[in-house]
Amino acid sequence: MPPTPSLAPEPDMPLDTLDNDNRTSPARVLRRFRVVFNAVRAHFQAIEKQAGLGGAQVWALNVIRDHPGIGVGALAKGMDIHQSTASNLVKLLLRKALISMGKASADRRQVELQILPAGLAILSLVPGPFEGVLPGALQQLPAASLLRLDQDLGELIALLKADENAAGVPLADL
Repeated sequence: MPPTPSLAPEPDMPLDTLDNDNRTSPARVLRRFRVVFNAVRAHFQAIEKQAGLGGAQVWALNVIRDHPGIGVGALAKGMDIHQSTASNLVKLLLRKALISMGKASADRRQVELQILPAGLAILSLVPGPFEGVLPGALQQLPAASLLRLDQDLGELIALLKADENAAGVPLADL
């Protein structure tokens, strides 16, 4: 079997001879990542401009509105974020008087979150999607595409030696 040709250019190759539009070009793939990140950032910037809150805060408000009495753990699970991140979001929303927190009647150790009228007013300013554009787009992909994307991103994460704990941070907070 012949050796696989390297996709990296020769060190002395002039930049104007690189084929950055080739489908296997790292530059082309990097541009696609930029398009995705810019779409996500633009969406969250628009939310922040409309609502005066960050995207993760608006998303948390939406989850609390849709699930009255939800606890912090369930909020974290619903947003697919770390519980400490959800706890920090709740503290911020409480300080801004957008939600209330009370003890659960069934188990006094548990808390229940409720959205307040000020929180509802903020949600009325934002057309959505509250969770961001990327989760909605991913939900529209066929299972085979998601599997391929998951495998390929796993390989990229390994090459980056990236911290897997970053997966619990909402995109709106990046």
